Amino acid sequence: MAASAIAAMCLANSPEAIAGQPCNDSPLTPAVLQTAMATAQRVTGELDRRGVQVALLGRVGQDLSKYGLKYSHVGIVYRSTPGSPWRIAHLLNTCGTNQSDLWYEGVGNFYLDDLFLFDTLVMVPPEDTAKALLSRLSDGQALRAVHDELYSLVAYPFSTRYQNSNGWVIETVAAASARDATIRDRGQAQAWLEMAGYKPSEMEIGTLTRLGGRMFKANVAFDDHPDSLRFAGRIRTVTVESIEAFLKTQRKGWDIFEIPERR
Repeated sequence: MAASAIAAMCLANSPEAIAGQPCNDSPLTPAVLQTAMATAQRVTGELDRRGVQVALLGRVGQDLSKYGLKYSHVGIVYRSTPGSPWRIAHLLNTCGTNQSDLWYEGVGNFYLDDLFLFDTLVMVPPEDTAKALLSRLSDGQALRAVHDELYSLVAYPFSTRYQNSNGWVIETVAAASARDATIRDRGQAQAWLEMAGYKPSEMEIGTLTRLGGRMFKANVAFDDHPDSLRFAGRIRTVTVESIEAFLKTQRKGWDIFEIPERR
């Protein structure tokens, strides 16, 4: 696998990479470790049972209920051959900066990032898209063709100025799903998504929140959003829920289901 960042340690013990959550170097507790590992085992066990080789996984990193959202971050879980170890590919923000990188790690690590809940949303692609995704996941150059290092938590989905974690996933899905064109860059991926009917989530964010985010948080920017929306406090961005809604509209059906936290 061609990649510049391969995580060999638990992210919860390293504040260097996050997915839209506060920088946090709190020590990992045994209870969180146990829950994370049990969740990973339960999720991969269900994928094994269904004969899946690649899927999108949504996790609940923080409480987004005030925006009408549940899942905060999505990654691509995969294994190259049946029986080989499961891995997660996802985009993470370098803490305290506006930079990001692609990370490849074990599924247990995916659930060690200071989560709000341990529920999981699973989105399994149809066979042809699954094959194309697996092919891209073995090609670092293809994955980076739709990756931008400049990060914003609320990146506008039809601008290439910034990118958030969920934006990289849906642009990767677009590149794997397109049958009428070859997608070579982010602009082409976004054009395909717009043509295919993708609709981002819209959130109402007050002026003080917008100004505070831009002035005090390196990983939040609003200057890629159209003025007509930005000045009205309406922010549109890629969320897990908007990805789910889009995939449900696709002609070849995705298998989408939830695996709740075992309480």
